[in-house]
Amino acid sequence: MSRITTEKATIERSDDIQHSLTGGDDGPSCQCMWPMLTNKDWNATNVDERRAMFHDEIAAGPAPGLVAYVDGEAAGWIRIGPRDRQRRIPRTRAIAAATTEPFGDPGVWSVTCFVVRRDHRGKGLNTELLRAAIDYARESGARLIEAYPVDTSEGEHRSNDLFHGTLSTFLAQGFQQGAPLTRGRVLVTLNLRG
Repeated sequence: MSRITTEKATIERSDDIQHSLTGGDDGPSCQCMWPMLTNKDWNATNVDERRAMFHDEIAAGPAPGLVAYVDGEAAGWIRIGPRDRQRRIPRTRAIAAATTEPFGDPGVWSVTCFVVRRDHRGKGLNTELLRAAIDYARESGARLIEAYPVDTSEGEHRSNDLFHGTLSTFLAQGFQQGAPLTRGRVLVTLNLRG
């Protein structure tokens, strides 16, 4: 059985973070900057610029996410952090309409991205990443975690569309299902002080 561990995404782990992102789908081109940029800014950047922005974000701290390791090899990534730092979220109409939390509250954190290398899929990494992310948010003083996963119980979904995570993964960790968003996605929340 494989040993899965997680670590905070610090600058010392830059190579591991990049290894996690380059295992398939859009990780290498996105550089997990999609939640951080408006559409205008996203369209004005290229991969190298996004990689530099991500590097600078990690270097500045606090850790914008966690890296999962399988038997010591970097294998997965999750972005979690204060929602008010993720610029795309308040500009996403469906989320703005569905959330009941004020956007300026730094106690509200968001999970916005999962990446698992193809060679490590099916090993439960998303579950382990989410568990560790909940602990990280709680230790950091977050009051509530919000996420926007895909409900895979209906229709077909490309693996590339699952970077938001799946509804079942969040529900299994105690998140409460909220309002529907768009295209099979829903808002979920976890109260860390309840």
